[in-house]
Amino acid sequence: MITFSNLSKQYNGVTVLNINNLSIPNGQSFGLVGNNGAGKTTLFRLLLDLIRANSGSAEIEGMPVNTTENWKQFTGSFLDQGFLIDFLSPEEFFEFTGKLRGMSPDDIEQYLKNMEEFFNGEVLGKKKLIRSLSTGNQQKVGIAAALMGNPRLVVLDEPFNSLDPTTQIRLKNMIRKQRSEQGTTFLISSHDLNHVTEICERIVVLHEGSVVHDIITGEDTLKELEAYFAV
Repeated sequence: MITFSNLSKQYNGVTVLNINNLSIPNGQSFGLVGNNGAGKTTLFRLLLDLIRANSGSAEIEGMPVNTTENWKQFTGSFLDQGFLIDFLSPEEFFEFTGKLRGMSPDDIEQYLKNMEEFFNGEVLGKKKLIRSLSTGNQQKVGIAAALMGNPRLVVLDEPFNSLDPTTQIRLKNMIRKQRSEQGTTFLISSHDLNHVTEICERIVVLHEGSVVHDIITGEDTLKELEAYFAV
């Protein structure tokens, strides 16, 4: 389980995040939505210990993320291109990431073979460095790396950005499959309300750093979200 307790973050005296109490059970597909500046990426960065909170705590399976690194062994994440090592080729990056996740060379080879449809022939075997790939293909590399090694928790910030419609559908199918077959917990932020309502069983809306809605996804969820953001 993931828990946020009395969590706050300020920049230059301005509060950008203020979460009193939020819990996400294991195995849940959790969506995070909100307008620009709502605090979505800040929350994910605090969870991954990339920045430090001014007060409160974020815990993964009872472990405060800022006092231990044990949670990193079962957590995959991709927030932006800064998570990539762009002077490597995709093959080198996957080999590096796979080794960190305890995968053998055969495991890595099989994993990449399973990802061929997602890559659509545009990532591997191109003799290019990651920095030379299109933004969409860099996105594919980051997402694929986050899913390596069967992580129990996966955190993705705007994963559908820059992906063509076919790849967006394939990504949604991959997320559904991994969650149903392996019980993976997914935390996904997105500006696309359609995508997040399709793949997330629970959606939290942030506004100015605070939780304003916590919704179990149902038939009317998309309409509820559209009505909220239309105001």
